Amino acid sequence: MTATNRSEEIEETAEADNNLAAVTEVEAGIRDFVRNDIAYLRRPAATPETAPLDAHAEATVNNVNSLIQRVAGTSLAEIEKLISELESLRDLLHAEGQRVQREISGYAQLSQAAMKSTRMIADNVTQWKRAADGLRNS
Repeated sequence: MTATNRSEEIEETAEADNNLAAVTEVEAGIRDFVRNDIAYLRRPAATPETAPLDAHAEATVNNVNSLIQRVAGTSLAEIEKLISELESLRDLLHAEGQRVQREISGYAQLSQAAMKSTRMIADNVTQWKRAADGLRNS
C-alpha cells in the first residue's frame, strides 16, 4: 500500500465521518422538531404564559431549516465540483480523440507513401532484371 493510497483512504474516512456527523445532526434536529411539534399540538390555545414556547418552536423550526440547508449546501457543492471535473474530463477526452485521429491520419498517409515507394522500387528492380536478362541473352 502506498502513502498516496493510505492518505486517500484517510480522506475518504474523514469525509464519511463528517457526512455521518451531519446526518446525525439533521436527524437529531428533526427529532427535536417533531417532539416540539407534537407537544405544540397537545398544548391548549396560546396564552400570554405559553407565548415563549411558540417562539421556541419557531426557533427549532429555523434551526432545522438552517441545518438542512447546510447539509444540502455541502452536497450541492460536491455535486457542482463533480460536474465541473466531469466537464474538464470530457474536454480532455475530446482533445485526445482529435489528437488520435490526427495520428491515425498521419500513419495512413505514411503507410500509403511507403506502399507507393515499395511498388516503385519493385517495378525498377523488375525492369533492371529484364534488362540484365536481355543483355545476357544477346
